[in-house]
Amino acid sequence: MAVAPSTQPLPLPRSAPGESWPVRLVPLLTAHLVVALVALVAIGGATRVMEAGLACPDWPLCYGVLWPGRQWNLQVFLEWFHRLDAFLVGIALLLLFALSLRFRDRFPAWLPWSSGLGLALVAVQGALGALTVLSQLAAPTVTLHLATALCLVLLLSAMHQGLERPEPAKAGADGRALPRWWSTLPVLAALLVGGQCLLGGAMASRWAADLCLQAGEGCRWLLLHRQGAYPAAVVVLLLAASALALPAGHRRLQGLSFAAAALVVVQVALGVFTLRLQLTVPAVTVAHQLTAALLVAVLGGLWGLSFQSPSVPTRLEVAHG
Repeated sequence: MAVAPSTQPLPLPRSAPGESWPVRLVPLLTAHLVVALVALVAIGGATRVMEAGLACPDWPLCYGVLWPGRQWNLQVFLEWFHRLDAFLVGIALLLLFALSLRFRDRFPAWLPWSSGLGLALVAVQGALGALTVLSQLAAPTVTLHLATALCLVLLLSAMHQGLERPEPAKAGADGRALPRWWSTLPVLAALLVGGQCLLGGAMASRWAADLCLQAGEGCRWLLLHRQGAYPAAVVVLLLAASALALPAGHRRLQGLSFAAAALVVVQVALGVFTLRLQLTVPAVTVAHQLTAALLVAVLGGLWGLSFQSPSVPTRLEVAHG
């Protein structure tokens, strides 16, 4: 007589101790790094707006000590905290690089290379930070400092979304792959937005907007920044509209595209308010810079999701060996 199969689920085999913790830790680490880097850009913007770039006149210490207790004020705190955030980012990237090498068989082949690039960029960022202080806030150095920070935001966001990419790579839940025309849109949007951010950084490091509004000098930088906003905004909005035509199953791509479009609208509004307020409200100016960093992070995530690469083993695959 045939025996009916049991309806009780079979117990899953236990994984070896410590077998899956790197797979859980590394995406968590990249997510925290994206947040820390966006905060780093925003705090750097607040440091400039509050004229605190030289609040700590030496480097890497502040007034020759780690904790400048006697000199504490808002400006010193902003510069000191900006350096602390950069230091913690460097330590986290060093840990990420070490984990990607030690457990490289559990991650995509690009992870050690990307982590190494991030570590190199943060070293360059630290050197530029020192040079920014030693050069008394020279405009080209400040702009390069911002450019390196934005490259880190873009890279780490792309890495995080690449690690979180669902199976199969470049396909939705129904297995339909992304159209070929899609992959160029996040790249173009990221390049245009990044260029617009650098124009803003070059303008800010020269105090061109203040000079233009108060004395009618340096207005060409403000004009370039305003003109650069048009193509950047149009491409991001086109990206969001194009996401509606993606095959079913690409909800994360669509969600990030719509988030990018929303951030563009907020960014344009903040830019208009910043000029109408004649840069007299620091919170609005800093919010403008924070929104720009968030937009770069979202576009980096779209970049990471839109290109095919070996996916990270899922936790279920790791559990089953």
